[in-house]
Amino acid sequence: METLSFHSLKVAVLLLLSWFLHLAAAAYTKHIGEAAIGDGIQPLSKIAIHRALYELHDNASVSAKPLLLGTKGADSEWVTVQVQFSKPSEDDWLGVFSPANFNSFTCPPNDERQQTPNICSAPIKYKFANDSNPEYVKKGKASLKFLLINQREDFSFALFSGGLSNPKLVAVSNVIKFANPKAPLYPRLAQGKSWNEMTVTWTSGYNINEALPLVEWGLKGQIQTQTQTQTQTPAQTMTFHRNSMCGPPARTVGWRDPGFIHTSFLKDLWPSSLYSYKLGHRLLNGSFIWSKSYYFKASPSPGQESLQRVIIFGDMGKAERDGSNEYSNYQPGSLNTTDQLVKDLDNIDMVFHIGDITYANGYISQWDQFTSQVEPIASTVPYMIARYSTDFGMFHFCIADSEHDWREGSEQYKFLEKCLASADRKNQPWLIFAAHRVLGYSSTYWQDGSFGEPMGRESLQKLWQKYKVDIAFFGHIHNYERICPIYQNQCVNTEKTHYSGTVNGTIHVVVGGGGSHLSDFGPIQTSWSIYRDSDYGFVKLTAFNQSSLLFEYKKSSDGKVYDSFTISRDYKDVLACVHDGCEPTTLAT
Repeated sequence: METLSFHSLKVAVLLLLSWFLHLAAAAYTKHIGEAAIGDGIQPLSKIAIHRALYELHDNASVSAKPLLLGTKGADSEWVTVQVQFSKPSEDDWLGVFSPANFNSFTCPPNDERQQTPNICSAPIKYKFANDSNPEYVKKGKASLKFLLINQREDFSFALFSGGLSNPKLVAVSNVIKFANPKAPLYPRLAQGKSWNEMTVTWTSGYNINEALPLVEWGLKGQIQTQTQTQTQTPAQTMTFHRNSMCGPPARTVGWRDPGFIHTSFLKDLWPSSLYSYKLGHRLLNGSFIWSKSYYFKASPSPGQESLQRVIIFGDMGKAERDGSNEYSNYQPGSLNTTDQLVKDLDNIDMVFHIGDITYANGYISQWDQFTSQVEPIASTVPYMIARYSTDFGMFHFCIADSEHDWREGSEQYKFLEKCLASADRKNQPWLIFAAHRVLGYSSTYWQDGSFGEPMGRESLQKLWQKYKVDIAFFGHIHNYERICPIYQNQCVNTEKTHYSGTVNGTIHVVVGGGGSHLSDFGPIQTSWSIYRDSDYGFVKLTAFNQSSLLFEYKKSSDGKVYDSFTISRDYKDVLACVHDGCEPTTLAT
């Protein structure tokens, strides 16, 4: 792969960050289409916090404990909140606010013709007071438990009457906080621009003028001597501000300071070797703040023949383990998917999350919640937010950005052709294409059985066929569907469980059931649809060697395999002539 200069790499990271922020701030525009299928609404958007009134009651109280969290280094802890109110009702609710001081002084300048709201910061999560407290309406007492994560600021709990539509603040709790709110947290790995580079990104409360960020790392288990020490690699630091958001709610009630985002590049890794690492900040007085220790396995070299296992899914979102935010009505499968991957982590080498990440929809606090949820995975294996090309052992991945022009003649089309053409099929036989939106085939929702972008098929199937792409993965549609090896709307292979020999068509797979609301299939049973499942799940690819690949679709509910097939072939089968995919000279001739 080409080596980027530091400046160009920084620009690339900034562009990638701006893309994520655009998704977070887009506030609903992008998901209007999905809402018609999944009907999921960001729970925090249900709260009309800008309408909140102060109606503090002498006979209402909220208390929270423990007062100090994370005293033993934990980045999450359960909090018990006691509520008493002399005028209880079934629509009373308790919001978690962070920072703890959430009054109107944090409001940005607004139209002077409009009245400044009393509260202009949405809570980071909420529960109804009668949650797990069926006697609350009768007795006016409730005990609720919240799981809080370290988000760099203190917390308070506020009791509201009037429901979510007309909230009235009646009581506010004491303040609680983490022992080290600025601690480096939530590392996420990604493979770098070259196969032997790993990027480590994390979040902290330390700006560069307070402390210098770094990663200390080395081969796991190596004996430390005076001449053989751990390497310390510096990191770059970035953040973003309210005025860089596109509009509400990210710019108004959904805004929350994101802290500082640090990225370090660990280079010249030994293939498939185990490394330990920890995140650090060197303070101005020379002392260090360290995270706990983590580990990862370096990527195999391109073409390396070894056991290689890759997970692929889309549209997962996040959910609350404490039952906050009516989680079962928004991203009901998210925790199951996460937990199944954590359970099988020793048998996973890389994860591709192909779009629709948190469904934060402009509520910035939700990004911390997401990175905390996936930390056990993302801190251990590369967690690829798919938008570029990469090599991984016997795999070569080409990822399209479905939000930008992919038609023939476009810059992206040229990029994709270059990516597909660069695959060394002798040593990297498994060529995988992926995009978020369905640029291929899906029989969901639309009566003509062609949900997605018909022009995507018209333009891109020429490339898929020419370069003999094995499998094309898509998300956006919240279910699972496997399509036969196909070209120009026709199945080109009648097999369903085992494919061997010539690559005469690309298998299309929709794997958007990572966790968000499920999508319905259309009324037409298309001839090219082999397996459908309107449930939560993910795909696991296992390359045993350069001639054998196993595909498995697993449900998130139990981790069991519900659809599978195998591919076996030799290099000469890749070179063999097929319709619209014939090399000038092949081994077959």
